[in-house]
Amino acid sequence: MEALLKRELGCSSVKATGHSGGGCISQGQSYDTDKGRVFVKVNPKAEAKRMFEGEMASLTAILKTGTVKVPKPIKVLDAPGGGSMLVMEHVDMRYLSSHAAKLGSQLADMHLENKKLGDTLHKEASTVGKGGQIDRPFVNQFGFDVVTCCGYLPQVNDWQEDWVAFYAQQRIQPQMDMVEKGSGDREALELWAALQLKIPDLFRDLDIVPALLHGDLWGGNVAEDSSGPIIFDPASFYGHSEYELAIAGMFGGFSSTFYSAYHSRIPKSPGFEKRLQLYQLFHYLNHWNHFGSGYRGSSLNTMRNLLK
Repeated sequence: MEALLKRELGCSSVKATGHSGGGCISQGQSYDTDKGRVFVKVNPKAEAKRMFEGEMASLTAILKTGTVKVPKPIKVLDAPGGGSMLVMEHVDMRYLSSHAAKLGSQLADMHLENKKLGDTLHKEASTVGKGGQIDRPFVNQFGFDVVTCCGYLPQVNDWQEDWVAFYAQQRIQPQMDMVEKGSGDREALELWAALQLKIPDLFRDLDIVPALLHGDLWGGNVAEDSSGPIIFDPASFYGHSEYELAIAGMFGGFSSTFYSAYHSRIPKSPGFEKRLQLYQLFHYLNHWNHFGSGYRGSSLNTMRNLLK
């Protein structure tokens, strides 16, 4: 591994440190190099390259917003013995506590950043004779340039103008297809057939501007260091900002100060709680498809509640 990193990163010295980590998807290890400490995530699966390329694109996109700190991605490489690895900057992280409110503010800034680009563009277009130049283009559709993975399952990120269609067709439907293939669960399929007809009602009178999302913001993917909050392991795409808060509320880890700071910048729109359930449905189904039928009850209950 050291020789591979030396060659690929153009370093003259690489040495493994005692720092290691990992979750239920990949394992990680830190290395000291003459160009600084790096963190290497390794996954032996054949499809790991797609997963890591999606993560690298996500980290790069978040980094460009200049809002929330993320580890700087460096390179996706073929791993010795098969699979792939993602090399990134090593960041010393600790449990998120004192910087929770700052994370709420910075996350809201990240979600508003594309809207601000659009507003600037609109203002410049209406200013006669001003040939202004903005650094990055405004994104006026929902999706992402590459496939990203929530867990190890790929997400379809084909660009679409309509958020409701994007969410139903490219988030819930692929999960339901996996449920059908895996267990042929009749009740789940019947509930989904009924729910599809009701989804547009949840979005009446809402003007949704595409927001860059982390995409998998649960308590295990946030941390802090002395300078402030850090987010990592993203599965990014441009979507509805409310989507981000769905998994955040499912497994804990976020304090009231986080939410207060976030909503002081992006206030809740009418129907927020119901839409949050709709967005949590994706994560329950994704967990069902990752970890088995222990998440079936939560998935079906969520659909039943939405149909009330």
